[in-house]
Amino acid sequence: MPSIILFDDPIIRPQLLPFTYTRPVAAIRCGIHTISQKWEQWLQLPVSFQTETYLQSHFPQITTGDNLYINGALCPDSKLVEELLSLPVESALYSVGNEVLAVRTSSPSWTPGIGVEHLAAVTCAGSFVSIRNIWDIFMHNGAQITSDFDQLTKGVKSSPITDPYTRCYQAESIFIEPGANIKAAILNAEGGPIYIGKNAIIQEGATIHGPFAMGENSVVAQNAKIRMNTTIGPSCKIGGEVSGSVLFGYSNKGHDGYLGNSVLGEWCNLGANTNNSNLKNDHSNVKLHSYATNSLKDSGLTFCGLFMGDYSKAGISTMFNTGTVVGVHVNVFGGGFQPKHIPSFSWGGKADGFTEYRFEKAVAVAKDTVHRRGLSFDHTDEDILLEIFNQTRAHRESI
Repeated sequence: MPSIILFDDPIIRPQLLPFTYTRPVAAIRCGIHTISQKWEQWLQLPVSFQTETYLQSHFPQITTGDNLYINGALCPDSKLVEELLSLPVESALYSVGNEVLAVRTSSPSWTPGIGVEHLAAVTCAGSFVSIRNIWDIFMHNGAQITSDFDQLTKGVKSSPITDPYTRCYQAESIFIEPGANIKAAILNAEGGPIYIGKNAIIQEGATIHGPFAMGENSVVAQNAKIRMNTTIGPSCKIGGEVSGSVLFGYSNKGHDGYLGNSVLGEWCNLGANTNNSNLKNDHSNVKLHSYATNSLKDSGLTFCGLFMGDYSKAGISTMFNTGTVVGVHVNVFGGGFQPKHIPSFSWGGKADGFTEYRFEKAVAVAKDTVHRRGLSFDHTDEDILLEIFNQTRAHRESI
């Protein structure tokens, strides 16, 4: 079998910022799994990454004499997997629109910059799912939950729900991993499957509609209202109302407030009564900041909420407008609706203005945030944040 390398497409990666500041494209979560975990599940093989140099220490690339480079934005399905595994050596798989989907070569040093003109061309016969824009993460989330659910639960028996006060609808579409603790909750899988990870906790009065996925060690708080097409990654704490949103992992929205059609990275925190708008009063399409063009881009959606990069935090009662994009390591607070784009390493709010988040202070907070979960934050993590800090300085100077 070939070595599997998931590469960052140079056109797609900027469109997925701020999330790809801190991870390869394939490390984005959509559904139950990240994209890379999906490929490992489908292929039953380990994967590695071809990404930005400053990220390579955390996401290394491993090559051999037979390498299958797969566009990291692609979500696998049975037809696509079949086409990729049958791809001849020294050939490239194209979409009908002439986008490079995969390359199989003996070269251990192929990159998108080298091109594929020297390789035999194969056209992909079917359709496929690709995460190309930040809103695609929540738009495809429900279908990806269902796809991942089918892969994960095939031939595996769910742990039982023993609590007599928990009510389940379409119980055959609910899968509970060992150690999960559910008390007096309502789980409704009539609209799609519900997946509850290991040692997760669902507290009394919570109402959950599928498709829904909940990662290992996460908590859904008392009386929370979780609407369909929502994913909560590992070690998150969720309360209030959440609808059609994705939290990558290790992030908290522990209190009342609304989060809808939104994506939060890792290590984020929303203070009590933080809310976002996901629909404009005139019902027109939502436009939001594009890092690829440094201008507003029409999402084509009428429902589109908040996008927040890793390590960012919002104070109590913070209000975010439709299509708000918050960078990495932002501390935002204060009254009124916040700006539609808040650059990375910014500190403040619309009412009193923003200043640069001092790097030393930001790192100290990041270390404390990670250590509170019993995980390590080392020099390579700090180096990644320093690179992002330097890359985004010009953005901060523009606000």
